[in-house]
Parts: sequence; structure tokens; C-alpha cells
Amino acid sequence: MATLQIREALRRAMSEEMRRDDRIFLMGEEVAHYNGAYKVSQGMLEEFGERRIIDTPISENGFAGLGIGAAMVGLRPIIEFMTWNFSLVAYDQVINSAAKIYQMSGGQYSVPIVFRGPNGAAENLASQHSTAVDSLYAHFPGLKVVTYCDAHDAYGLLKAAIRDDSPVCFLESELTYGVKGEVPDEELIIPLGQAKVRRSGKDLTLITWGKQVFTCEAAAKQLEKDGVDVEILDLRSLRPLDHEALFRSVSKTRRAVVVHEGHLFAGVGAEIVARLQEALFDVLEAPVLRVTNRDVPQPYASNLEKLVMPDAPRVIEAIRKTLAR
Repeated sequence: MATLQIREALRRAMSEEMRRDDRIFLMGEEVAHYNGAYKVSQGMLEEFGERRIIDTPISENGFAGLGIGAAMVGLRPIIEFMTWNFSLVAYDQVINSAAKIYQMSGGQYSVPIVFRGPNGAAENLASQHSTAVDSLYAHFPGLKVVTYCDAHDAYGLLKAAIRDDSPVCFLESELTYGVKGEVPDEELIIPLGQAKVRRSGKDLTLITWGKQVFTCEAAAKQLEKDGVDVEILDLRSLRPLDHEALFRSVSKTRRAVVVHEGHLFAGVGAEIVARLQEALFDVLEAPVLRVTNRDVPQPYASNLEKLVMPDAPRVIEAIRKTLAR
């Protein structure tokens, strides 16, 4: 096992895939000569050259469209958004082109492309740089939406995303790029659409993904002192969703709380709650609650930002309320 930062695990995944397949290239703002805004692509220009590690102007709509066209004619682009907030400039390209071309061409054109970059809030970036876009992209058939919480999964999931013949939205986190974890020395491919039980328990299932896994782990550790045994299910993939793992876990614990970044209204958590009550209405002992960002644009001030984001005390409150039903 190697101990790598998440940025290093992502870099290793991209570099290995680019050595394996010369059709793959990386394109985005500052990915080449600056080594990436978050140093994810550090050193890749020296190895692969300017034809495969390509700096772009600040023009997401343009380079997202260029990548989609390249994918349609046989290349396999990786498009880096400096933040997924900037992807909204290219929303038409991702939704109306990448997600729909396979269906609209009757299967004549595939779009094997990965859109990747940091999603959600970092620290003191204010509202225009802090949006969690999970639900905006998971809403549309034709796209796969994937995320991770540790270096192991970042490596294995990104390699799978690059090899996939569908467009994949790969959601990263600026706050966790420096988090270290073990990554196997041998190649690892984690199939998309498979959730992972991070912590086994019997009293309640916490359903989450991305960096909110750490929030849930902190809450579970605190509740363990009071004899509350919480299971944590990391979905990892929002599209496709691992229904079997979701229903299996909640059928065992009979109670659930969904924790995610992003807003309550029309969030991914709402979809999960709907599917649970449709499939497991007679199993559930209590309503499924959600802990999300509060329903305001992200503030800049640190003290206000902490009030908006999910945290362990809010998760514990939701768990206690659910267990009391």
C-alpha cells in the first residue's frame, strides 16, 4: 500500500490511464503550466506534453463543447472545471449535448468524457464558488455522477470513470485534496454504481457521500458512547444509484437519516427519501430525515458558513429525533 494525498491518487489514476490509452487527454484552466489550480495535474505536462495536457482560456462553454466533440470522434477527454460552480457556464453543453447525443443519434455516437473538479463549499469562497451541484447533474438521464471520500476510492473510481463510455461527472472536494490515505500498489478499478458500508451498525443508517462521510463518522463516534450503533452507507455513485445496498442497509436498521451538502429543496436526499418510502414503507419505524445545507446562499464569513453546513451536532440531533419515534 502507498500512502497518498487525494490529489496524488487522482493524478496517479489519470497518468496511468493516459499511459495505457493515447486517446486520453486532460484539458482545463491552469492544468498544464501551472500544474493545476489544486496541483492535481502536477508534473503531467512534463510527461505527456502540450498536445495532451492542454491549458484553456476562461471559457467553460467552449472547452466543454470541444471535449464533447472530441469524444464523439473517438478521443477520451478529461475536462477539469476549476470548480463545478463554473460548470454552470457550460450547462447547456453537458446537459443538451453530452447527456443526450447517444440517444439522439440512435447509438451511433458515444461520448466517453469525464468532467471533473471540486464540488461544493471550501472555506470562505462565498456563494458563487460554493454550490454543491449533485442534484443538478443527477437529475438528467445519460450522465453518471460519482464522488468519493478517500484516496483509495478517488483512485479506483476515477480510473473506472475514464474507462466508461458514458459521460461521467466526477465530483471532488477542494477541502480534502490534501487528505492522505492508503492506495493499493496494484491497479484498482472500482465499478461505478456500487455503494460502500463505511461503518456497520444496527440502530440507524446514515446515508451520505463525499466529504460528508467525515461528518457522519464524527457523529457516529459520539453516539457510540451512548450505546447508539449507527451504520454509515457511502453511496459513492448518485447515478447509477445502488438501490440494493441502500435497501439492504435500511431494511436491517429500519431507520435512516440522509446527510448531504447542498440544499434541502429538490436535493438528492429528497429522491432517496422518496425511494425508501416507496420500497420500504412497511419496514421503516420512523420517517427518514435529512440534514443538508440550510436554505440560503453560502455566506462568506466563517462563523456563518459553519451555521449553514451540515455538522456532527445537527446529524446527532436528527438521529436522536428519529430513534425517539
